[in-house]
Amino acid sequence: MRTKTLFPALAFLAGAAAGPAATHAAGEKPFLGKWDINPVAPKGAFAYWLEVKQDGDKLSGAFLNRGGSVGPLELVKVENNELLLWTKGKQPPDSASPFGRGKIVKGKLEITFTGGKFGETKCLGERPPMWKKADANAKQKYGKPVTLFDGKSLDGWGFQDPDKPGGWVIVNGTLTNEAHANNLVSKVTFKNFKAEAEYNIDKGSNSGFYVRGRYELQILDDAGKPAEALGHMAIYSRLPPSINASKAAGEWQTMEAIVVGNKVTVTLNGQKVHDNATLEGITGGAMDAREGEPGPILIQGDHGKVSFRKIVVTPILGN
Repeated sequence: MRTKTLFPALAFLAGAAAGPAATHAAGEKPFLGKWDINPVAPKGAFAYWLEVKQDGDKLSGAFLNRGGSVGPLELVKVENNELLLWTKGKQPPDSASPFGRGKIVKGKLEITFTGGKFGETKCLGERPPMWKKADANAKQKYGKPVTLFDGKSLDGWGFQDPDKPGGWVIVNGTLTNEAHANNLVSKVTFKNFKAEAEYNIDKGSNSGFYVRGRYELQILDDAGKPAEALGHMAIYSRLPPSINASKAAGEWQTMEAIVVGNKVTVTLNGQKVHDNATLEGITGGAMDAREGEPGPILIQGDHGKVSFRKIVVTPILGN
């Protein structure tokens, strides 16, 4: 995924910086913290993520709206036990109407988002899992490797959008997409595992390798550029790689990601770029926000051209 728009799914949500948070009414405590948010009646696969913080007598928030980056909210308030959310340029007096309204019902957040091409979307927010202490660098007991791409067929994959052409072909053992093709979704799901991939990226292109279908490891032609949170092998918009280990466009690159609980260690082209890093929450384009469940490998095909010659996932046992 490659976009610097914070909230692309709602036209009025654009903006790169948050203004001052407003004072709030009593009753804010049930809303504080992180929320994994799924639509009640989804149209396709997507998810939201929200974090509400308290700073003295003020509230602030960060929000992920389906795609793009996690970004700050302009205004967060609690009135009459209702959570109200505004975005950049849309807070009172510019807009009396928040784009998000939510209430706590039996410990869950019932919230409705309005505006943009999706109209009104009723959602249910739940707390992220209480993760066990995990170490992606520890010695692991591995199961049988699952070869998701063997150079011959796409039998291990489905497409994210059933109404869209696939757009992937296999030529001489290499899996390649057309620009703006469908996203690939593995038929097998995984919880804790080691993923290994070999790929090359066209000049100026980008893609994404999603672990559990929720956390994007960005694939990007950015050799020679500073490491950043939207760069190659970043945990997209959340955490940059420690170094830029990218090779030039068109060269084959190797990636290994070990995922245990909410921890991940990533090695790109033989250099460790994430060292037992914490997965703080889902990233843009996540298929859902059910973080505690196993999930598939998702590979973006709907951006630029990328080619794979190896995709193997080996489950970790006993976790």
